[in-house]
Amino acid sequence: MLHGLTLVVSERSVTADNLCAAVNSDGLPARVVSPAEVLAGRYADEDCADFLLINASLRLHVVGRLTQWFMQRNSRLPTVVMFAERDFRELEEHVTAGLDYIIPPFLPGLVGSRLAAFHVRQVMSRTARDIQFAANLVKYERELHIGREIQAGFLPDVLPAPEGWQLTARCQPALEVGGDFYDAFEVLGGTRIGLVVADVCDKGVGAAMFMALIRSLIRHTAGCLDPCLQPGAPAGPERDAAGTLLSQAIVTTNRYLTTNHLAQGYFATMFFGVLDPADGSLVYANCGHNPPVVRRADGEQSRLWPTGPALGLVPGSVFDLGRIRLGHGDLLFAYTDGIPEAKDVNGRFFGDDRMLALIQAKDSGADELVEMFERRLAAHVGFAERSDDITMLALHRRPDDRDAEARGKAAAGPPWRWGRPVDGGPAGR
Repeated sequence: MLHGLTLVVSERSVTADNLCAAVNSDGLPARVVSPAEVLAGRYADEDCADFLLINASLRLHVVGRLTQWFMQRNSRLPTVVMFAERDFRELEEHVTAGLDYIIPPFLPGLVGSRLAAFHVRQVMSRTARDIQFAANLVKYERELHIGREIQAGFLPDVLPAPEGWQLTARCQPALEVGGDFYDAFEVLGGTRIGLVVADVCDKGVGAAMFMALIRSLIRHTAGCLDPCLQPGAPAGPERDAAGTLLSQAIVTTNRYLTTNHLAQGYFATMFFGVLDPADGSLVYANCGHNPPVVRRADGEQSRLWPTGPALGLVPGSVFDLGRIRLGHGDLLFAYTDGIPEAKDVNGRFFGDDRMLALIQAKDSGADELVEMFERRLAAHVGFAERSDDITMLALHRRPDDRDAEARGKAAAGPPWRWGRPVDGGPAGR
């Protein structure tokens, strides 16, 4: 025997009253309520209704609103059955949509048995849908896992290790896949190191696909434009070959994106620098990205502000170049906005001030600084949902031996550690 409140959702009529009386005769508490009364929440006990007998004179979209109203308040869907008063043609769109129905005469005993049958059928149907949904979810999660592995493959297996330098990076997507990435690769015959940190304007699968495209474009164009790889190129690169390569790679990538993908609405901010490890000179372009921080050996900080707009946003954009030199003991920290905008459970940001205070630690090398950020960010976010991808890259020029001796400190930093991040951590050597 079924139990639970039954609502006959209809304007008052002889047919609605007869149906309500038949349900009551079968031992189920029932009452007639108007659609307007339901949507206005006029009855507190409507939240726990197990059956909805709805007048077929209501259009299908109104029926949808009624059932959604009950689900929002009861987190489950009642058994829904349509009934007709006089014009059975009113049932057509509801039956086509897969809803059950009853028609007069409404006889005690018959109504109860029909409702019991409808209840069992709808419960079984929902169970089958739940099983199918669970199967689809498993498949979706497997495909996302594969997507994460593929995206991880776009990050470098091994970071360049020029003598006297320490280079460390992390990438932690907010979702299974994301739009942040970093890269580090040799250019100009191995005499320079290209450093990239970028952030696509979204997260998830779409941003991950766009990230893969941009990373491939930058790598490909930098390789194709490398004069040291061209037939007949001189043995030694010209003095400003790094700036020429960087500028042309940025312009070529922006041209391709704005020509072929402007309609998709995706764009990316990017910091792209080319380092000469021999003398510490760095030529860079900041394409609308968060300004990397340079911490000098004496603790003084400066920032590398944008030199042009984001990539893929404006056709024909002009990108200027910036130039700095990293001396012994200096450190470069490039990052995406997932660091200062990381939120705790109360919605408070990690913030620029806290980020700059961590970078200020004068004795930290690249490894120590990145690991310190990981700990502090994890403590700040806690159990809050990750709101954005987090990517960071730290480059530290080791102190000169003579400088270190003068300060009474060891010249060598911590052991090299590099590799593709897996779940936020590097693969150790």
